[in-house]
Amino acid sequence: MSDYRPTLSRNPHEGAAVEVVRNRVLRNTYWLLALSLIPTVLGAAVGMMSGINQVMASSPGMSAIIFLIGAFGLMFAIEKNKDSSLGIGLLLLFTFFMGIMLSRLLGFVLGMSNGTQLVMFAFGGTAIVFGTMATLATSIKRDLSGLSKFMFIGVVILLVAGIANIWLKIPALMLTISVLAIVIFSAFMLIDLQRVVNGGETNYVSATLAIYLDVYNVFSNLLAIIGITSGNRD
Repeated sequence: MSDYRPTLSRNPHEGAAVEVVRNRVLRNTYWLLALSLIPTVLGAAVGMMSGINQVMASSPGMSAIIFLIGAFGLMFAIEKNKDSSLGIGLLLLFTFFMGIMLSRLLGFVLGMSNGTQLVMFAFGGTAIVFGTMATLATSIKRDLSGLSKFMFIGVVILLVAGIANIWLKIPALMLTISVLAIVIFSAFMLIDLQRVVNGGETNYVSATLAIYLDVYNVFSNLLAIIGITSGNRD
């Protein structure tokens, strides 16, 4: 029986330590996620004011290549440096880059007579999705991490379909892709938030990157749907 005593005596302290780490990661993730929205807005503003959004609109194929290289390159660099302050700087650079890439869609929607209202509607819808997923993440006891592999397959399919539609230019396919993207990344948001809430993610930079991508994709695809279905051109 004596073999079990050290383990039993350590459990309360280990549990308290895990709780402290979990709360710290959760708090820092939310703060960094909120901070990451600032470079995103600045990037979008730079993209529209500099005319980069128009260049991207005229060369969608090249824009897709730049996006894939830039996004995956920065994500790799962030993960490699996630335990240092450089990781935070790279994350903010990444969100600035994502803001620039978003400027093409924002410029299109804001060019509509009701563009501002559509952007605010998409922002509000994204906030509702985030709030709902955050609530579910704290209330669902079942571990949902096993669903990630299926969601990832869905993302790959959407990515391939999105690239193909650059040349196909089928509006119905674009709408289908956006609807499915919202569903998939909302599910990813729930999985990523639950992982942080349950203490499965111990690095807040990685957690912020994952949740930011979920929020970004829900917002951009929701904005695309709203712009296509509800926009009024001047």
